[in-house]
Amino acid sequence: MPSIVDDDWSDSDDEIGAEVETAVLLGVPDGVMETETDIKDAAVSRIGGHPAILPSREPPFSSSQCKICSYPMELLVQVWCPVEDSPMDRALYIWGCSRSACQRKDGSVRAWRALRYNAEYAAKLAKKLAKKQAQQKASSSVKTAPATNPFAMQAKSTPGPFGLGDHVFGQPAPTVAAPAIEDEPEDTCDTESVTSESSAHSLIIAMASTTIDDSLWQAAPSFPPLYLSTTSEYLPPPPKTKISQSAHIEDPTDEYPKDGKDVSWAFEPYENSLEVDGVFDRFTKRVSHTGEQCLRYELKGIPLPFSSDKVFDRLFPFPPQDPLPVTKAAFKVVPTVRRSYSTTSIPPCPACKAARVFECQLMPNLINVLRASIKDEDTQKLTDEQRMKVVQEVLQKKVSSDKRGMEWGTCMIFSCEKDCCLDDYSGDKECWREELVLVQWDD
Repeated sequence: MPSIVDDDWSDSDDEIGAEVETAVLLGVPDGVMETETDIKDAAVSRIGGHPAILPSREPPFSSSQCKICSYPMELLVQVWCPVEDSPMDRALYIWGCSRSACQRKDGSVRAWRALRYNAEYAAKLAKKLAKKQAQQKASSSVKTAPATNPFAMQAKSTPGPFGLGDHVFGQPAPTVAAPAIEDEPEDTCDTESVTSESSAHSLIIAMASTTIDDSLWQAAPSFPPLYLSTTSEYLPPPPKTKISQSAHIEDPTDEYPKDGKDVSWAFEPYENSLEVDGVFDRFTKRVSHTGEQCLRYELKGIPLPFSSDKVFDRLFPFPPQDPLPVTKAAFKVVPTVRRSYSTTSIPPCPACKAARVFECQLMPNLINVLRASIKDEDTQKLTDEQRMKVVQEVLQKKVSSDKRGMEWGTCMIFSCEKDCCLDDYSGDKECWREELVLVQWDD
């Protein structure tokens, strides 16, 4: 007897529902950075430009040199990304070499993690945490507060994850390392005053810590600077299909809740197929929902692989399998091999030996944005006569064949899980540490 199908099923727009927010934050370009204060502010995230150095001690210029050609590389992105409830100001710097001879080689993309102890915020954080603990101890009924995303833009007073966000739209620029815990109502006015003074002082310190005006950093090659703003990732809900009443449906997210946001995509297993590259198809489908994204950020999350290559095999290995039976009596059906995410192959932090976790990845559109910014800048500097000459040279194929350009599909950055701050020069107050970069090249 055929299965009974519910005739009342409908695919109307009312039942489809709204888009689902994921745990991933997207970095998108947000206009040319022209203000000198923003250019020098380490708390303002950017695409291109020169780095705004966070530590008070200028890091070695060799940090930006390509390990293949030893030439200085261009800064691709600088990300302001403090960790929740941490007294450390924090930023990521990612450089990439655009020389054609260095493409598809390890060391042509490098990432550094910078930390700086914020004493003023640390004292304020300790005071507020002590007050919160006292309130919880005195309360007869303690309620567990919902977990929050340290990088999500929530209240107006909460700094954005990349130090930009609200600032681009006219709000005060964030300058503290992490969201503050709310005070009691009677202390609100005093808290706002202290916060304002502390933020202003912190900004001055951040901008005055290290200047690169008279250093090699200022002479390094660079792309025109652009603001890097953030937005949450939203995905359309899966289309409804007619399902038999006798069918049993399991939701993979039931076992993996994460801040109330949809993370089911991360647990979709990869199938082993010799047909088309399903990994690349999945990548393009996922990215197509927000095509302008240049960065994907999810600390301790799961990266979005670009294609089926050695990096994919390393991060999504085959699970252990039983040997196939060799006798007819032991014949059995072998299920389809499925992969799952694993960081066992990622080397630990060389400083504290803690495990490294995924933090963010660069997206292909970043290359397009950087290429367009160079063209726009060159076009603005050329006269009409010079533009005509360039067109003629292109038509006559007189342009040099030694072109510069990057050929990666995505660059994944893995950082220390403990966010350690161990430095030979500054102790535990400042840190300049290189982190692991895995690159999937665009074939």
